[in-house]
Amino acid sequence: MDADGNFVVVGEINRATPVGAIRTEWGAALVSSDSPLPEFGTLAPYTVVRELDPDPRGADEELVLHTLPLPLPLNNYPMVFAPEQLPEAGRVERPSYAFHEVPIPDVRPEDGPKVTSPVTFGAWMSAGGTLEVGVTSDGHCGTFGFDFSRLVPNSVYTVMSLRARDLDPAEPTRPGPLGVPNVFVTDAYGNGQYHVTMPNPFPDPELPGANRIINVVVLWMSYQRNYGGAIGEFGLGGDIHAHLKLRCASFQDLRTVAAPQP
Repeated sequence: MDADGNFVVVGEINRATPVGAIRTEWGAALVSSDSPLPEFGTLAPYTVVRELDPDPRGADEELVLHTLPLPLPLNNYPMVFAPEQLPEAGRVERPSYAFHEVPIPDVRPEDGPKVTSPVTFGAWMSAGGTLEVGVTSDGHCGTFGFDFSRLVPNSVYTVMSLRARDLDPAEPTRPGPLGVPNVFVTDAYGNGQYHVTMPNPFPDPELPGANRIINVVVLWMSYQRNYGGAIGEFGLGGDIHAHLKLRCASFQDLRTVAAPQP
């Protein structure tokens, strides 16, 4: 969010058409938290406050980024992200914080917190990375190799998987880590690497119960924490912040098969 409580959106934006339909297109905009809230699985147009300049050196370069307040505004996603760690996450109340002012649990000034300057939209938009994905020779596993640059320096990042059924309106599955632990820490220049081998991430989609990985998301962790088998306690901008992802579902041509049971 920005300091005024508007969503800072870079990605798919829902817009109303002149005939009352909704079109979804990639863009960058400030979106009002008073936008209409549809049922999960349906679309409603965003109330766009104004368009954003996505150029890292553009007009919105100095916009300071903030977390979402809790409970999460405009949340229609019926998911508890950390059911063992925080099953009542929806009852937690917190204000929105500038990224560099997030109250990291138990931290003291003498402990040396490293993110102490505002994280701006321009710096955020300068990040980049490469991803190489493959299948092991036995066909049982998928490999993911990431190299990043210009991320937020000296920060905890994690990588999550998005699976085909995570956004299923009828029975969504819980988004999970891409490996455990799924952590890397950037250096003073914002560089980082992450590599993982995952068991059977690309099963034949026609198989019963198949839940393929279709995207990966690189998350900046505003509380500088990792959550084991959960991607975060609140998700969706409350304590995790999607910094890099693929624009659409991917890996359609890859296939893996489950390893034989011992």
